[in-house]
Amino acid sequence: MTPPQRQRRFPRAVPPPRPAGPAGGKRGGGNPERLYVVAGPDGERADIDLVTLIVAGSPDPPPSATPEQAALLRLCAAPLSAAELSAYLNLPFSAVTVLLTEMLAAELVQARFPIVRKALPDRSLLEAVMHGLQRL
Repeated sequence: MTPPQRQRRFPRAVPPPRPAGPAGGKRGGGNPERLYVVAGPDGERADIDLVTLIVAGSPDPPPSATPEQAALLRLCAAPLSAAELSAYLNLPFSAVTVLLTEMLAAELVQARFPIVRKALPDRSLLEAVMHGLQRL
């Protein structure tokens, strides 16, 4: 037995469909041609990690900057990671790395790469931790 279906007293009108913008209502997400225009035809990339900090030399974009580059420069007034920039710009990380590569070559931004620690920790530190744990 199926339960009775409830009906609304005042049925809502179905909202009209929204017209799709250049990227289907999202910046950079739905249209592959848009990503090609943002990233450029060559698609070369610098060795940028998700945690690489990006800092703008000047927050004022040059007149030749694309809208994405101008937004990136405004965001990078304070250091931000490449992953944060990708999220704020609503662009895939691969497109952001291509943008950052172009901007690094033009010296509009600086990249601060993460510090890589030595592969093996100091033996004396490990022994001190081991002796401290044995005393517990």
